[in-house]
Amino acid sequence: MRARANILEQIRHLEAKVRLIARQNKVVRRLMSVPGVGVITALGFAATIDDPTRFKRSSSAGAYLGLTPRIYASGETMRSGRVSKRGDDFLRRSLYEAANALLTRIPRFSALKSWGLRIARRGGYRKAKIAGLSGILCGGP
Repeated sequence: MRARANILEQIRHLEAKVRLIARQNKVVRRLMSVPGVGVITALGFAATIDDPTRFKRSSSAGAYLGLTPRIYASGETMRSGRVSKRGDDFLRRSLYEAANALLTRIPRFSALKSWGLRIARRGGYRKAKIAGLSGILCGGP
C-alpha cells in the first residue's frame, strides 16, 4: 500500500510540473483554449511543431504530421487513398482524440464543432475526426 501511495504522490508531483510548464507557455495556453485539447496534447503539439513559422501554410504542418492522402499513380490511373500517417504518431493520435472529444463528448457548440458535425453528416464520423484534427491544427474551419 505504501508503494502505491508513493507512486500516486509521484504522479501528482509530475502532473503539477506539467501543468506549470503549460501555464508558462503562451502557445500551449492558446491551444488549450480549443475544446477537447488538454495539457498533454498541447505540450505535444508545441514540442513537435516547435516553430510554426517554418511552415508557409497550415496545411504544410498537416502534411508534416502525415495528414495528407496517399496518392497511387501508375500510367493513366491516379487514386487518392487514406491518410498517409507519416510523421509524429503521438501527436497525430493525441489530436485525433481531441477531435473525438470535441465531436462526441463536449456539449458546448463552437464553430469548429459545427464544422465537424457537418462533415460527419456527409462522410461519417471517422472522416469528420480527421477533418477536426486538421481543423484543430489549422486553427478552425
